[in-house]
Amino acid sequence: MLKFLHIENIAVIEQSDIEFSEGFNILTGETGAGKSIVIDSINAVLGERTSKELIRAGCDTAEVSAVFGCFDDYTAGVLAEHGITPDEDGNIVIRRRLSASGKGLIKLNDRPLTAAELKEIAKSLINIHGQHDSQALLDPESHMGYIDALANNGGIINEYYAEFRNLNAIRKELNSAETDEDEKRRETDLLKYQINELESANITLGEYEKLKRNLEIARNYRTTVETLSAAYTALKGGEDFDGASALIDGAQRKLTALKNDDWNVKAEKLADALSVIEDVSAELQDFLDSAELSKLDADSINERLDTLDRLMLKYGNSEQEMLDFLTSAKVRLEELVFSDRRIAELSEVLDESTERLVALGERLTKSRQKAAAEFEAKVCEILTYLNMPDVRFTVSCDKGRYTKRGCDVVEFLISANKGEKVKPLSKIASGGELSRVMLAIKSVLLDKDKVGTMIFDEIDTGISGYTAGKVGTQLKRVSKNRQVICVTHLAQIAAMADNHLLIQKNTQNGRTFTKVEPLAYEDRISEIARIMSGAELTENLYKSAKELVDRSSSNDNL
Repeated sequence: MLKFLHIENIAVIEQSDIEFSEGFNILTGETGAGKSIVIDSINAVLGERTSKELIRAGCDTAEVSAVFGCFDDYTAGVLAEHGITPDEDGNIVIRRRLSASGKGLIKLNDRPLTAAELKEIAKSLINIHGQHDSQALLDPESHMGYIDALANNGGIINEYYAEFRNLNAIRKELNSAETDEDEKRRETDLLKYQINELESANITLGEYEKLKRNLEIARNYRTTVETLSAAYTALKGGEDFDGASALIDGAQRKLTALKNDDWNVKAEKLADALSVIEDVSAELQDFLDSAELSKLDADSINERLDTLDRLMLKYGNSEQEMLDFLTSAKVRLEELVFSDRRIAELSEVLDESTERLVALGERLTKSRQKAAAEFEAKVCEILTYLNMPDVRFTVSCDKGRYTKRGCDVVEFLISANKGEKVKPLSKIASGGELSRVMLAIKSVLLDKDKVGTMIFDEIDTGISGYTAGKVGTQLKRVSKNRQVICVTHLAQIAAMADNHLLIQKNTQNGRTFTKVEPLAYEDRISEIARIMSGAELTENLYKSAKELVDRSSSNDNL
């Protein structure tokens, strides 16, 4: 539950500390006093998007802190999944700093978090229900979610959606395989030509660079042979003279014969040099003796290079890219050649997936129909209590096309008055009726909602009098199992509070300030009286307010 809220420099609130209790917490105050700012502050500390306009005029930063505690097993489990451990008092502290520069900061127990991470964690802490929730009831797309929540359909929905995605993937592959026959024939002919052209070229890795080197040799064949022969002779010697190899060998032997360590080291260096000379000489000899050298022809090399250049323009910038293109072309040709077989296989797989999807859809439909009947009865029971005695509330479950949510079209229908046919909720419900329908739905789904704190903002829109008392009693009932925080302007609801908080606005030195204070018994009566009439407090008004508070406090029939 939410234990404590600290607000600093948010709109007209310079600084305020609000302590919440278990049970039913009520926020009241005159219009414009700042009730919505408290809700905006709670939204901010839950990671919702905020505007720089929320920061108090003249300030560069603002901050909201919240202390949460008394966690049930569900919430404790969610926190543990995110690596969050409450402190020794069993609490967690969330702080969010807003900055006019846009560089905000979020911390949970002094650990930095992103807004997205905080929003995910906050789902297990608080549910805020405002006017937008009631307006969402006007959209039939939202109705199915309530039925699925009551039916615990999460598992089967996930199973259905996985099969739905699988079926679409199969259908996409099948459509790709069922290419137009003329297009398939044209692509097949092109692929065969490309494969033949590349295979006929007998491309090998490194050939292009080797050809360029050989071209240089071929262009300077005589000079190259003469130069290499002279180099070989200089190293190995001729008929009338010794080459470098023999001379160094002789020098190395003489130094070795001295039996002197210093000269022996130098002899070893000559031995290393001799080894290098022998290696180079062998390579020169192999090249000069090679038959390949005599066959090098500049014209034929140029012709081969032209062929490779032409192929590179079409199939890639290197031998590797051309070979990769060849591999891909063969794979694609095989796909086309065997596409008929693949089409038959995919068609069979598609039929099997469709059969599974239909079966899952039917299970989902049956589960929704069963839950809808239970939902209708429970919502009607609560709406009757909320001063809608002639209400008829039904859930229409019609068959529709298969979508990612199933094959059902769910819509809530209502008749608030005797003798009228049920019609779509969006067509006939007033603001007050929508508020009560939303409260009834939330009450029905209490056991499905594991969150420990529920905030109702403007849940009393469009209601008054006796009905307001009933709504207050229902909210009080909800608060028996979880913390409820409610913003209201109705005395009948405010009188039910376990903890009544007053939001007041005043002006000092030309600036507006808002403060939030808990009300003791006498102050509560005065505030209830103000809400009841808005006029000057009279003795009769005071007595009426006191009677309302006392009666609400003593009402055990909840």
